[in-house]
Amino acid sequence: MSAAELPSDLSEPVILLDVRENDEWEQGHAPGAVHIPMSEVPSRLAEVDIDARLYVVCKAGGRSARVVEYLNQIGYDAINVDGGMSAWQHSGRPLVRDDGAEARIL
Repeated sequence: MSAAELPSDLSEPVILLDVRENDEWEQGHAPGAVHIPMSEVPSRLAEVDIDARLYVVCKAGGRSARVVEYLNQIGYDAINVDGGMSAWQHSGRPLVRDDGAEARIL
């Protein structure tokens, strides 16, 4: 699924799971996204509602594709966001930073 096709309302029961590293997240992320770095996903599954519509995103789509494969194998219905946050930014979707500075995907 492309970033442009994602629902704009990222409230429950829709989750956008951002699996990028902390420094990438700090530069900019989707409003309402849940941040769990890829390496922490297995140990933090309790934070992800198994009944939610789950979209997984990274910078370009590679890491998120691996996380989607893992989540689908263990019973989640996860969908990869093709092109990742780079595509999100290029499609004009909103970006925020926790510190209020200008958000951008590098």
